[in-house]
Amino acid sequence: MSSPRDLRIADHTYVLPPERIALRPLAERDASRLLVYRDGSISDRVFRELPEVLPEGALLVVNDTRVVNARLRFVKDTGARIEVFCLEPADGGPAEEAFRQRGSSRWWCTVGNVKRWKDGPLGQLFPHPDGDVQLFATLVERRGLENLVEFSWEPAELSLAEVLHRAGVVPLPPYLHRDAEPADEARYQTVYAREEGSVAAPTAGLHFTPQVLDALNERGIARMQVTLHVGAGTFRPVQAEVMADHEMHRERIVVYRQAIADLVDAVGTHPVVAVGTTSLRTLESLYWHGVALLEGRGGNDLSVEQW
Repeated sequence: MSSPRDLRIADHTYVLPPERIALRPLAERDASRLLVYRDGSISDRVFRELPEVLPEGALLVVNDTRVVNARLRFVKDTGARIEVFCLEPADGGPAEEAFRQRGSSRWWCTVGNVKRWKDGPLGQLFPHPDGDVQLFATLVERRGLENLVEFSWEPAELSLAEVLHRAGVVPLPPYLHRDAEPADEARYQTVYAREEGSVAAPTAGLHFTPQVLDALNERGIARMQVTLHVGAGTFRPVQAEVMADHEMHRERIVVYRQAIADLVDAVGTHPVVAVGTTSLRTLESLYWHGVALLEGRGGNDLSVEQW
């Protein structure tokens, strides 16, 4: 293989036994197994032992994105069930800004059973202890597998974030083959989740507990927070035969100036440990953004292309 573009998907197909997929988390987050590779050997540990594994003085990079209840389920008068899965704001702007919108909001969505949604808006009353929400969804445009949907709601003074919290369902990964449960609202978030915008959790971070974070701090292991909002494309199966024909989905990252300063101070003097692929992708993208700026390219809208 001369280039990653030539990578054949068939060469990386394997059998994953269903019993190897945990359908529910352990009672204790940090009781999960931890695989450690060091000096050519592999050992099994428990995640709560992570502070003993990492070198003192390391910089731990975590993704503080927060999963939103992006799955909305409507039932038509005919009994047809239609599921609307919010992907990204229609204007292409930051999800954080869209979540602050009140009264109405437009999003690109995937729609389950869209063939039953032929005309007119969907309407549904969603009861909730914090107050009921009357939510309407209008199909504005179809574009391949994605659909432009305009949402409106009552009470109109609620933000979209509040509406999704009351009306939406936790978007569990499809490979779990089960509906979301009340406990998932807490367990499908990291303990340091802060910035709303993901439709999937940065799963490597789900095992951290306040106790593990305290133990890391005691060993002088600092924590740097970045934000990468995980999109629904992470669930999309690869259907192309070679990598060059697979179109990757877009993801938005946010890294504050102080975090960049901390990273610069650490590089070359302290180990930098990325928690999961989302944190790693953020660091890789940050490097290429820096290259673009040094070369006089970019500006307010920096992006890293697929190739």
